[in-house]
Amino acid sequence: MKRKADFYPKLALSGIRKNKRLYTPYILTCIGMVAMYYIIAFLATTELFDYVEGGEQLQTMLGLGCVVIAVFSVIFLFYTNSFLMRRRMKEFGLYNILGMGKRNLGLIVLWETIVIAILSLIFGIGAGIALSKLAELGLINIMNGEVSYSFQISVQAIGQSGILFSVIFGLILLNSLRQIQISNPITLLRSENSGEKPPKANWFLGVAGALLLGGAYYLAVSIEEPLSAFVWFFVAVIMVIIATYLLFISGSVLLCRILQKNKKFYYKATHFVSVSSMAYRMKRNGAGLASICILGTMVLVMITGSACLYFGAEDSLHTRYPRDITVNLVLETAEAAGEEQIAVLREGIEAIIEENQVDTKNLVDYRYTVVTGYLADGILETDVEKITDVSADIYAEVYQIYLIPLSDYNRIMGKNESLKENQAMIGGYRGSYRWDSLRITDGRTFEIVKGLDEFFVGGFSATDILPSLFVVVPDFEDSLSELMQLKDYRGASMAEPHWYYGYDTSADKEVQIAMKEQIRAQVRDWTMNGIGAIEYSSIESLAAERGDFYGTYGGIFFLGIMLSMVFLFAAVLIIYYKQISEGYEDQARFGIMKKVGMTGHDIRKSVNSQMLTVFFLPFLTAVVHLAFAFPMIHKLLMLFSLTNEKLLIATAGISVLSFGVFYTVVYRITSNAYYAIVSGEKNAREE
Repeated sequence: MKRKADFYPKLALSGIRKNKRLYTPYILTCIGMVAMYYIIAFLATTELFDYVEGGEQLQTMLGLGCVVIAVFSVIFLFYTNSFLMRRRMKEFGLYNILGMGKRNLGLIVLWETIVIAILSLIFGIGAGIALSKLAELGLINIMNGEVSYSFQISVQAIGQSGILFSVIFGLILLNSLRQIQISNPITLLRSENSGEKPPKANWFLGVAGALLLGGAYYLAVSIEEPLSAFVWFFVAVIMVIIATYLLFISGSVLLCRILQKNKKFYYKATHFVSVSSMAYRMKRNGAGLASICILGTMVLVMITGSACLYFGAEDSLHTRYPRDITVNLVLETAEAAGEEQIAVLREGIEAIIEENQVDTKNLVDYRYTVVTGYLADGILETDVEKITDVSADIYAEVYQIYLIPLSDYNRIMGKNESLKENQAMIGGYRGSYRWDSLRITDGRTFEIVKGLDEFFVGGFSATDILPSLFVVVPDFEDSLSELMQLKDYRGASMAEPHWYYGYDTSADKEVQIAMKEQIRAQVRDWTMNGIGAIEYSSIESLAAERGDFYGTYGGIFFLGIMLSMVFLFAAVLIIYYKQISEGYEDQARFGIMKKVGMTGHDIRKSVNSQMLTVFFLPFLTAVVHLAFAFPMIHKLLMLFSLTNEKLLIATAGISVLSFGVFYTVVYRITSNAYYAIVSGEKNAREE
């Protein structure tokens, strides 16, 4: 009875040992995925970040990262397990012919899955616990926080990891049992050598892929507005993924056909076996190459964008908070925005500055009102029901119009401009203006007499995803009164008067934060006592917001690194299994060629020919994808207040170079493994 109970576990362990070339990378990858998930889950739930500035935003980002890794783990482990099952099917077929039923085969697969799951969970969670402190220190360093030397183990993260990967391994087991159940003994026995019929070059799929890819590239390079880039980005991504698969499957077949028709190239010992073997498995080969290309593109885009965000965080921070301390008051009436009423508020804030005895510089003090609508032919339409005949990309035509008094513009910009009634000057931020006049809904028409060379862009505009236009008018109070008559669907006014006051100071961080709180208290007192007719307010301090800012950007960068590592795991494993499975398939062909005179040197040259013919196509295509995605990535980063294009170019270049070196190393390792199989060196070593 005991022997019967031990039979299947021993058979499962024996199968894993005999196929260690296949199972070792798979188990190591499972361990890596479990460790990666534990680390992210630990950082997302640990109490250590409760005392770090920006910790809340950081842990929100990490929580999203847990979801991404969980979803990817399901897809990736299912995909890689299919390579294992394909290789094991011949062995299962032999067991089946020798008398084992499908129930017996199912028990072997069950015990193999249990063994792999136990090893993955124990060593994965163990590695995650061991590396969690290192990850924590790295993340604290990214956020410029203070290091804690305490060591914690998260029971919650262990539980989440155990449950998630137990479910994944359970689903993999069910899928493996399904494959065995629907197969017959002969199919199992011949599965490894079943091969594929030589596929025909499918011109329809090739043309469809080219059109899809061309459309995605056109979207990427033609979109001008950041909001449109955000809307169309995911559409373009899906188009690129589908097009890549279509082109690699149909294009690789066409490539083999072209090489076979080239008699000088094809009828050589170096190329004959490699090209002919590729031609018989190009459907599967093309899909594998496309998967490697997509994963490589994801790595390049992710690490480029996240690294650029992090290293440009200081520029982005100062774009979002252009002054050390800013006050933005929203007023209830047009009269409250008059110069005499604003002077009272200004005196109150200046009294707080004098009380703290701090110096101020780069003072910005002006009034404005903002209206949002659909801009076409010089008319800003604010009533949605009246908008007809809009373009397909309507988001690119939605603008925010900021009206600013001429007197305030001249004061803060040091100008001496003059305007007549119904005249205006205009300038754009993330947008441009091409008409000679501007009319807001059914109101007056402003004649545009001059464009603004420059204007102070407040943090509120830097964070808006809509393009903005700054319109300087001579009669602000009258224009404001007219605009406040515009009502939205709730009956509320669509225009609100604002007063913006901001300044820089050399005072230290604590003093700046204290001043911010004093101003906040003063504004609260004004609101409670009805002074200034303040509807609501926004008091911001760059020093106080720095922690949350770096928490968000640091979290994005950290997640970019971790997810890039996960995708690299996937790409490497796909490349490895592709080489190993194809090596076993090609072993017999190269064996025949050795019998007719092919030497080991010829085999090495043939292997290099095959590898170089197709292996670097995914990498080169991924670089092309990144190049065409560059304009769209730049527009998306503008939504994060980052406009440093030189930094983006530098991070993209470093990412491509680093990935290229890594890809070359993987090529050398996997090509050696392929050569060892097809040349018979592996069998000689085992004997």
